[in-house]
Amino acid sequence: MDTQFLNTFVVVADRGSMAAAARVLNITPAAVAQQIRTLERELGAPLIARAGRTVSLTEEGSRILQRARDLLRDVADMRSIANDSEVSGELRLGACPTALAGMLPDILARMVDKFPQINVFIRPGYSAELYRAVEAGELDAALVLQAPYNLPKTCDWQLLREEPLVMIAPARMAGRDPHDLLRTEPLIRYDRNQWGGRVADEYLRAAGIVPRERFELNGLNAIAVMVDRGLGVSLVPDWARPWPEGLDLVRIPLPLPSEPRRIGMVWSRSSVRIRLVTVLLQESRAATGHA
Repeated sequence: MDTQFLNTFVVVADRGSMAAAARVLNITPAAVAQQIRTLERELGAPLIARAGRTVSLTEEGSRILQRARDLLRDVADMRSIANDSEVSGELRLGACPTALAGMLPDILARMVDKFPQINVFIRPGYSAELYRAVEAGELDAALVLQAPYNLPKTCDWQLLREEPLVMIAPARMAGRDPHDLLRTEPLIRYDRNQWGGRVADEYLRAAGIVPRERFELNGLNAIAVMVDRGLGVSLVPDWARPWPEGLDLVRIPLPLPSEPRRIGMVWSRSSVRIRLVTVLLQESRAATGHA
């Protein structure tokens, strides 16, 4: 069985049409259709149901889709192992929202410049789920918040960035006492279900402040925009740029000590792509000043 035909099947399933898959694969729609028909003959089952310009998976196609993805990934793994003398292959990487927008582009720019043969599959997600994916072997590494628990011995961790807790407020409030603002202005609270939001909650408790809560959400960029619109103030980690453009905010240091939010890389020691993980770690350190 030609693995290229399996790849075509997966792309068609993901894109939902032969034409869209053809554009991704840089072949003609007729070639896509021919490869799917050949694969269906080899497997002895219909995989794609055609309806005009769109397609959907048959029951048989749905059953084999994940197995096809796994097989293609295993083939990529074999290429990485066979070409161990070269830094090449596919790296499966996770990234939490702030790292995805703030840190990862600079890291990937360094990697691609030095090692153009590297391909990177990126899975966005929240830190807790990405830790589980690394531990399960679904991802090779992830840029995540530091876990509030000890990692299993199969995984390693490297700190890349510390983000102190700060107050953000409309620029017109610059120079005012942050504790006074927390007592008198509405609070846009960073979600307490998130690891970073718990630090802000612990700070308020330590300072003996009972705020007037207005909103609670998990979205630092959205919080910044709400503060800019005069809806309140917030306690947030000083997360990596870029921030939304055009905001007129002030960042006010806090008088009491607090734990910074720590972002780093977690990886699986048993990954067959450990050479790629090592390169990722090196470029991450260099990009964030932790070399």
